[in-house]
Amino acid sequence: MRVLLVEDEPDLGNAIARTLNQHKYIVDHVIDGTEAWQYLEYSSVEYTVAIIDWMLPGISGIELCQRMRSQGNSLPVLMLTAKDRMEDKIIGLDAGADDYLVKPFGMGELLARLRALQRRSPQFQPQLLTVGNLSLDYSRSEIISQNQTGEQQVIFLTNKEFQLLEYFMKHPNQILTTDQIRNQLWEINAETGSNVVAAQIRLLRRKLTSSGCHNPIETLHALGYRFNSTNESK
Repeated sequence: MRVLLVEDEPDLGNAIARTLNQHKYIVDHVIDGTEAWQYLEYSSVEYTVAIIDWMLPGISGIELCQRMRSQGNSLPVLMLTAKDRMEDKIIGLDAGADDYLVKPFGMGELLARLRALQRRSPQFQPQLLTVGNLSLDYSRSEIISQNQTGEQQVIFLTNKEFQLLEYFMKHPNQILTTDQIRNQLWEINAETGSNVVAAQIRLLRRKLTSSGCHNPIETLHALGYRFNSTNESK
């Protein structure tokens, strides 16, 4: 899942980003509302959720939510704020926020609220994503392979391999270009080498193949890559 995090307090923003990265989220962290609006308006990236602070330089979190909703953007929003009065919560929710988290808060509560949004929002994927004989379990951050006899095996992946396989599983049998993969799976400001996508795909393919998956990811010369939904574990 990819998160747009809009938080201008450096320590808090960095702590949230670190926690989300550890739980296999891809995070674009910006520190003002104007830049966040540019990301939402002009980026081709598909975000799964936005975490937005109320008080921001430039465009406030409230105005950011209002702009999104006025343009029909239904991206789920978790609003962060030190304002704890009921009247303030009502303002935030009426502006378009889906949930409201009062500072200070624990990272465990933040993650729990993201999971709750996941369960009830059509924007989020289900807890279990299955394509062919591979299942991605979001609740455990695990990839499970099942062979023809019904035996199951957990495939241990790095965070980036997990994110890469998730992206492929969400687009089975589709040709994905190198640029599409890089833009979706690496933070916008990340410095990536020209062969970073190919290198990660080689590592992922090796792990899937060693777990019994037959021809899981095809390389299509001059086109990109395709994840085969009909691959079978032997």
